[in-house]
Amino acid sequence: MIFARDCPSRLCAFPRVGHNRGMAYAFADCVLDETSHRLLRSGTPVHVEPQVFDLLIALVRTAPGLLSYDDMIERVWHGRIVSDATLSARISSARAAVGDSGKAQSVIRTIPRRGVQLVCPVHLAPGIGERVTPAPDPRVIPRQTIRYAASADGTGIAYAVSDAEGPPLVRGAHWISHLEHDWTSPLWRPWLDRLGAGRRLIRYDARGTGLSERHPPRRSQGDFVADLAAVIAAAGADPADIFAVSQSAPVALAFAATHPDRVRRLVLVNGFVQGSYARGEIDRTDAVIAMIRAGWGLPGSPFVKAVATVFMPRATEVELASFVEMQTRSANSEEAAAMRRAVGHFDVSAILEQVTAPVLVMASVGDAVHPQAQSRQLARTLPNAEFLSLDTDNHVIAPSEAAFAVMMDETDRFLAG
Repeated sequence: MIFARDCPSRLCAFPRVGHNRGMAYAFADCVLDETSHRLLRSGTPVHVEPQVFDLLIALVRTAPGLLSYDDMIERVWHGRIVSDATLSARISSARAAVGDSGKAQSVIRTIPRRGVQLVCPVHLAPGIGERVTPAPDPRVIPRQTIRYAASADGTGIAYAVSDAEGPPLVRGAHWISHLEHDWTSPLWRPWLDRLGAGRRLIRYDARGTGLSERHPPRRSQGDFVADLAAVIAAAGADPADIFAVSQSAPVALAFAATHPDRVRRLVLVNGFVQGSYARGEIDRTDAVIAMIRAGWGLPGSPFVKAVATVFMPRATEVELASFVEMQTRSANSEEAAAMRRAVGHFDVSAILEQVTAPVLVMASVGDAVHPQAQSRQLARTLPNAEFLSLDTDNHVIAPSEAAFAVMMDETDRFLAG
């Protein structure tokens, strides 16, 4: 089996790959296994929607020739009429799945008004389907132990510890989560699989959400920090690596500032220095909270679509549907609104210089929830920080986009230090 990691800018001369059902195809740093319906990139399973997988199969079977738009419609949609926007979206998702982009086109090239072609050599890989690591079955929840930790004010915080060997990694609690149902979510499962690979993954549901105690008496920044402290102590994770997204980023930073001996490294994704209320975005935050109250968990609600557009404008339909489903599993509309209001008042501007642990700060270029400027401010102010920009508009990074693999690869690199 041969991997061609650097695809040439021009089409290479190589034999056409025939229709070999049951074979696996190796190209770039990917393996496309037709028998098991799996795609691996650099040995790691990549979640792809069925239509995107069919498109990739059509491309490798056609290589090095051109897959015309008519042939694409016939093979992927069986001749049904589809819009240009749908075609573009599936091609974009296919590129993201194999680590390519519309700008680079180093793996999948568009020929204007004609079609697309794979510009990397493709090699048949007999038997590889039996040897590659199977993608996790989304119906199977990996073994984990769920317990409760009492926070400083007595609120019960549900946390889960994976049954795996390796250094502890604490995933900070975020807005929408459920310790059990996250594993069956097309949105969150890929996150957990990557974060838990080779690590003892420790997760917890934020107060008022998931399996944690509902209707907590308070939701101040200090309360959320106390929740994190209680979970780390109960799980025996000192000193811990912490992976924190969005609202859990300032919580993790506040904990690291006050407990420097209990934190080894921090990875922050789309975090912020000040919440939306604290930075003066009052009307906009009130509008988002009103939409949450009006349409939380209702798939057909225009308010849900509006919220989803803000949080995940570049997600697939499947990922957006999972986002909506997880809303009702994690909290009711009033709890969700109360959480959003509390997070809006977070402010860690006064304690950033007290954080001594190494920090990796990553942020989406077009994040509309917490602008990237907030993350850049974190990186400038923290004494020992790295900064990485992620090429996406999503606040919640979707597994279907190239930025997801970049985020996880950089996390692995940083935590290995």
